[in-house]
Amino acid sequence: MSRPSYEETVGFHGHSCPGLAIGYRMTTVALDALGASRADDEELAAIVENDACGVDAVQFVAGCTFGKGNLVFLDYGKPVYTFFSRTTGRGVRVLGHRRGMPEGLRDDRARCTDWLLHAPKEDVVSWREVRIEPPPMARLHGSALCAACGERVMETRLREVGGRSLCTPCAEDTRDD
Repeated sequence: MSRPSYEETVGFHGHSCPGLAIGYRMTTVALDALGASRADDEELAAIVENDACGVDAVQFVAGCTFGKGNLVFLDYGKPVYTFFSRTTGRGVRVLGHRRGMPEGLRDDRARCTDWLLHAPKEDVVSWREVRIEPPPMARLHGSALCAACGERVMETRLREVGGRSLCTPCAEDTRDD
């Protein structure tokens, strides 16, 4: 499969914006650095340090998703993604920045997005090779019914409260009793 275009990525995300543009550049730089293509399964993993628009580019372009278990979210609020190739054992840490962005572009969404997509790579992204432990592979867990609400929940997420197995929301509701 050829690499998705930015326009196709916009179709996945829903709109064009600076966050998606920088995420697209970060993801393509990482894939190029690793010599990797879009993951069909878990051969590529991504660790993202924010939950902003750019993460949709990671999902769409790199094929790293929560559902496949090859997307890990760390809530650090940083414009940083680390990609790891299980095929080669190599990892790259990619940082998004806006060095050399002309004054006033940040306030013009369309012009800012265009600049992020077409500026020299070094003005938008920096990366370095890193050694990391491979992120864990996706795990399958059994499910059970919550004794309070009756909804299915992963067995590993059940909490024992008063001798009953409860999902997290129901367990937290019992604290008010």
